[in-house]
Amino acid sequence: MDSLTCTASDLVPLLSSSANATALASFLCARFSTISSQLSDATHAVDNTYLLFSAYLVFAMQLGFAMLCAGSVRAKNTMNIMLTNVLDAAAGALSYYLFGFAFAFGAPSNGFIGRHFFGLKAYPSPDGDYSFFLYQWAFAIAAAGITSGSIAERTQFVAYLIYSSFLTGFVYPVVSHWFWSGDGWASPIRPNNLLFDSGAIDFAGSGVVHMVGGIAGLWGALIEGPRIGRFDRAGRSVALRGHSASLVVLGTFLLWLGWYGFNPGSFLTIMKGYGGGGGYYGQWSAIGRTAVTTTLAGCTAALTTLFSKRLLVGHWNVIDVCNGLLGGFAAITSGCSVVEPWAAIICGFVAAWVLIGFNMLAAEFKYDDPLEAAQLHGGCGAWGLLFTGLFATKAYVNEVYPGLSGRPYGMFMGGGGKLLGAQIIQILVITGWVTATMGPLFYVLKKMNLLRISREDETAGMDLTRHGGFAYVYHDEEDISMRPAFVMTKIEPNNASPSTDGQRSPSNV
Repeated sequence: MDSLTCTASDLVPLLSSSANATALASFLCARFSTISSQLSDATHAVDNTYLLFSAYLVFAMQLGFAMLCAGSVRAKNTMNIMLTNVLDAAAGALSYYLFGFAFAFGAPSNGFIGRHFFGLKAYPSPDGDYSFFLYQWAFAIAAAGITSGSIAERTQFVAYLIYSSFLTGFVYPVVSHWFWSGDGWASPIRPNNLLFDSGAIDFAGSGVVHMVGGIAGLWGALIEGPRIGRFDRAGRSVALRGHSASLVVLGTFLLWLGWYGFNPGSFLTIMKGYGGGGGYYGQWSAIGRTAVTTTLAGCTAALTTLFSKRLLVGHWNVIDVCNGLLGGFAAITSGCSVVEPWAAIICGFVAAWVLIGFNMLAAEFKYDDPLEAAQLHGGCGAWGLLFTGLFATKAYVNEVYPGLSGRPYGMFMGGGGKLLGAQIIQILVITGWVTATMGPLFYVLKKMNLLRISREDETAGMDLTRHGGFAYVYHDEEDISMRPAFVMTKIEPNNASPSTDGQRSPSNV
């Protein structure tokens, strides 16, 4: 928006015929200044309201995670997984307030880690308000929620508190500083970027959020090992099905809704025109396009999963479709603002097969993840970064990341391979960082006997042994992990005498 400012000296020559030209000029300029201030205040108010609303939507994803996790585990662990989702938000709020936000966005800083705003000291600043903190906190706890799904049904409660605080207070903030902060070494908004002079494009966090949470969950699940009964004595995969498909579908729709704050909300502002201004097209249009690409990728992945699983296993499975939908969303999150809608369909189609392929590998290598979180968020998130390097459009990249002439864009769109190279480096860096931090943490917790619950507690269910009772009254006769290796069946005597057709024996009367 052009500034509505003037000075009396600018207007006096135009009003020289008036006896009170100076006074009139001062009066007019004062009115212009008042209007300009009011418009500026209104712009800040609208932008902050938009960001707060987006933060509320992203936070609502925690409810989606809770419902999805609860439906995906057995009924005997429902209270446990619900409590961990609550504490991801609660513990994450304190750790992100004290340390995480400063490590992520504390400016000025170096390229590796932030150094200011600990405990929100000296905040708000000219570069950000409280709404920005709330929005980024909602992202941080989303990463922790992803990890909790991978290690569900067998993890000690204290381990959740330790890893969640560490992830939201240090591991995730450092990654977000690298790729989102204005000082980050690989951030596309940093002048003189250290990564090909342009940085990696991860608009809403396919790598920063989804890969971080997925890889952390991968190491947690690997170090803990599979749940009891997940693989039989011959090493064959045994399905330990979640107890409520209804909760899974409810959680999926809540996550779908929240993704409209996750992806479009990452613009942070809405009152911004493109070009000369005054036209119908501006940042509000880019926000709408981002919502469209998000929708198309998720829906395409859902339908691809539906028909692919029908061909592979012979039936229609709503759980698989829900996971496919979320895999499409995780993949498009990186490039949602810089790709055409038709490209989002390609993103969703490939994401579905990435998820199916990683699930096959997980079964082959005896890897147990109750929510497929590592495969979904880690695998599809990595594909999303590659997809952005292939399909990012030149015009959209320059709109979203202005100020750098000749910025690289998608290789398949004629932009060469520089952006794709940056995206590959981002995948490798995130994988290495999370492995180097979360892997040792889970290993130390295991050595201290703080990671996995006992075999007896796992068999009985954590709701009963750790949380005072079951979430609801149920009979889990189909829980394979509670069955003994050999079952002897009692044979009752049959005293009935044989009878011919059309006759009843005396003993049956």
